Amino acid sequence: MNRSLVFTTLLAALALPAFLSSNAHAQAAPKKRKGGDPEGQPLRRAVPESVKVERDIVYVKYGAREVKLDLYLPKKPASEKIPCIVVIHGGGWRSGDKTRFANIASALAEQGFAAACIGYRLLPEVEFPAPVVDCKAAVRWVRANAAKHGLDPDRIGAIGGSAGGHLVAMLGTSTTVAKLEGDGGNAGVSSRVHAVVAMATPADMTRNAERNKLDKELAVLISPVTHVSKDSAPVLLLHGTEDTLVPMAQSELLLEKYQKAGASAELVKIEGGPHAFWNGAQFDETMKHAVKFFRARLGAAAEKAN
Repeated sequence: MNRSLVFTTLLAALALPAFLSSNAHAQAAPKKRKGGDPEGQPLRRAVPESVKVERDIVYVKYGAREVKLDLYLPKKPASEKIPCIVVIHGGGWRSGDKTRFANIASALAEQGFAAACIGYRLLPEVEFPAPVVDCKAAVRWVRANAAKHGLDPDRIGAIGGSAGGHLVAMLGTSTTVAKLEGDGGNAGVSSRVHAVVAMATPADMTRNAERNKLDKELAVLISPVTHVSKDSAPVLLLHGTEDTLVPMAQSELLLEKYQKAGASAELVKIEGGPHAFWNGAQFDETMKHAVKFFRARLGAAAEKAN
């Protein structure tokens, strides 16, 4: 069976809770949904006056296929190179685009960070691990083009939610996995990130893989928990307590793997938060946690870019 169709079928049926559940981390049955986007509508917020955006930058090409990002920057010139956060949207690996997390990118730029808000190739156009490969290509682009945009190549972070949470967790854990690097340009440039905020993260893609006819070897390869080591990037895990799509147990499992490996990880439970808590009343709380974490891990950024 086509691997992409397997994933698409699973997600279209909103089967992630069963797919990701485990006996060791029991979870209540998810509530039924009435169709539509399981993450709800992304927030649409005006870009602050203190932020400028360079849109539609091609960060990788596969033949004629271009994959683009929008780069959010503080308008106020910085006295030194600034950290850059790669922002990765959700959508079940099959929907969404680089505008979906624009509100998060602009909020980070407002706080003095650069933010590369990326698109990536979606299922079923491609098969896994292509979305992971694209995200790594985006990090390499940031590092290779850092001088041009006033960025610090040694202070790169990543933030994402849901499918994007999975992808940023992969960035944080799988730097040394050569088969996930792909051929997306800037060969020889590192795809390492130095800090990760992973929200509502599917962390172990092997749960019930056989029952769901998922290729076990591929599921292992694209599971963040597979690659955790003492050298994994520090991670802040954010997860809504009312998430009925991705069980809290997934973030707890990733936290456990980090702790056993001696790597740095913290889990913050967003009280009352649904799956895509960053799209609602918890947006400000989300950004407060993220900004505090990135400042602690990546060093100085302007308190306000105004």
